Amino acid sequence: YRNRKIYSNVIDLASNDYLGFAEDKEIRKNAFNYAQKLPSHGAKASMLVNGYNQAHKLLEDYLKELNSFEEALILGSGFLANMALFELGRRGDVFFVDEEYHASGIVGSKLTNAKVIFFKHNDLEDLKEKSKNLNYKRVFFVVEGIYSMAGDKVKKEITDYAQENGMLIIDEAHSVGVAGENLMGITDEYNLNPSKTIKMGTLGKALGSYGAYILANKEIIEFLLNKAKSVIYTTALSPVDTLLAYFALKKLQKNLSFYKNEIKKSKLILNSDSLIKILPSIDNKTLLFKQQNLLKQNILIGAIRPPTVKTPIFRIIGRVNIEIDIIQKTLNYLKADIV
Repeated sequence: YRNRKIYSNVIDLASNDYLGFAEDKEIRKNAFNYAQKLPSHGAKASMLVNGYNQAHKLLEDYLKELNSFEEALILGSGFLANMALFELGRRGDVFFVDEEYHASGIVGSKLTNAKVIFFKHNDLEDLKEKSKNLNYKRVFFVVEGIYSMAGDKVKKEITDYAQENGMLIIDEAHSVGVAGENLMGITDEYNLNPSKTIKMGTLGKALGSYGAYILANKEIIEFLLNKAKSVIYTTALSPVDTLLAYFALKKLQKNLSFYKNEIKKSKLILNSDSLIKILPSIDNKTLLFKQQNLLKQNILIGAIRPPTVKTPIFRIIGRVNIEIDIIQKTLNYLKADIV
């Protein structure tokens, strides 16, 4: 049974605020000061009515510049973005989707007119076997940059295979701000071809705000603007949230060496390719017991249960603004045989 709780003054090892930007007062001040100059702090309407704001264009232009893509589109959330991406498919097309892809993509895959085939997680051989007869009009390969409930990166050989045989759709929600030479994600780290890639990223993880974006060529963005229901029939993202993400990106790029160094230290402690560490639990009872025991010490971690995952797991986020000793202490406790 799921419920909502308000956590106050905890040491947060559960959220996806990887860089601590959601708590950054400098970013907040810069965004709010800029927002004061705008005629409205709310979007008020769909982007296709009059909800498109100069704040949206400011962020879209900066995202295009940082990622070397032709065009960008800001959306209300990562869930809406994934729903939109599957509307690219038409009869005669196919999506090959990693079985561990985010739930929003799974929902989106049920709404497309294209054929959808799932392949084993990060398994190139299974993908090759299932895609060996590419008798389709258009072929899309759908992966995450870093998988949110596994913490592992998509294999480079899978992204290479996808770009050789079709169009790669990559959900970078958990890799932007964490991976790559310029911390722009796996597209950055693997130097993926923008003309063969559709990149989705969120503003509510490492950028500490809310919302999402899609980067692609102009033709794809124009198609989504005219066909994607989650773009057309929803109010545009708040200009304030948009500006929070913009100034977070500005701070990230200004202090790139610092954040790369901090991320490296956290990854070493976690022994992970990402800032997500997954540890198995014996059962749900043990999972919740240990989570509550840590909470008594003011430490909050993720306790993820089926059906979200196949078996119960502890999900620990190595946020760079949390002391390394606290992260290490938490990991040690979770690994210990304490019931």
